[in-house]
Amino acid sequence: METNPVEHPSESSSKPAPAPLTLLGLGAMGTALAEAWLAAGHPLTVWNRTAARAEGLAARGAAVAATAGEAVAANRLVVVCLLDDASVEQALDGLDLAGKDLVNLVTSTPGQARERAARAERRGARYLDGGIMAVPSMIGVPGAGAYVFYSGSAELFEAHGATLAVPAGTRYVGADAGHAALHDVALLSAMYGMFAGVAHAFALVRGESVAPSELAPLLGSWLTAMSGSVAGTAERLESGDYTRGVVSNLAMQVAGQETLRRTAEEQRVSGELLEPYFRLMARRLEVGGGAEDLTGVVDLLRR
Repeated sequence: METNPVEHPSESSSKPAPAPLTLLGLGAMGTALAEAWLAAGHPLTVWNRTAARAEGLAARGAAVAATAGEAVAANRLVVVCLLDDASVEQALDGLDLAGKDLVNLVTSTPGQARERAARAERRGARYLDGGIMAVPSMIGVPGAGAYVFYSGSAELFEAHGATLAVPAGTRYVGADAGHAALHDVALLSAMYGMFAGVAHAFALVRGESVAPSELAPLLGSWLTAMSGSVAGTAERLESGDYTRGVVSNLAMQVAGQETLRRTAEEQRVSGELLEPYFRLMARRLEVGGGAEDLTGVVDLLRR
């Protein structure tokens, strides 16, 4: 199995009988997953600590297990979508996992995922970790763009890829069980960095005659245009040449920081969202990175 991302379309060209599976956890995301599998005709056994949450699914044909153990025993494929790593440990504590295919969709760290995989394998189960890149309203909706990163057992992914692709597209990112969580958190981290910039931008125009709705489309299109730099950063990191194809060098960008700082002061806006990044840029310039772009900041973040 290649470790490069592999995509399975949400709609399979072949139509085998929908496979049975078990789902532990019926929060907002778990319920959305359950509804998608039921709509596709998959025999589904569900369990939730608060049993009342299963009533609507039972009316649609789901089998409701009284205990987590009963649910796990019902099917080979067991998908877990609980609150956190501790709740997974509690739900699976003492259960017989031998011969089971365990798919954990609980948001976790790479280290937690690797530990969970090791524990599952010691108990005789194949393990796959997942990072869901969607909100519940996107699950089971064709064209919504929802997908899940998966990593761990390649055999498990191959065996159940069609079933896993029903609620959302799938991307297999390697045998290292921690890589799904790593990809998940990397994308979320970039998202929050973008949100920080967006917050600062809106704060600058707050109190002026510039309506937020007037700035929003300009901001959105600008961020979309700037996202094209991501591929260049990746190329420079892989080549080791941080000066390749540079359009706006670090020296010029550091020099321009003063205008951004002064504008924030004039607008009575805190610079706390931008200053950490500005300081990293200045540090990179101090060590001779003036001809580079911003790629070298990545190396400063590594401890």
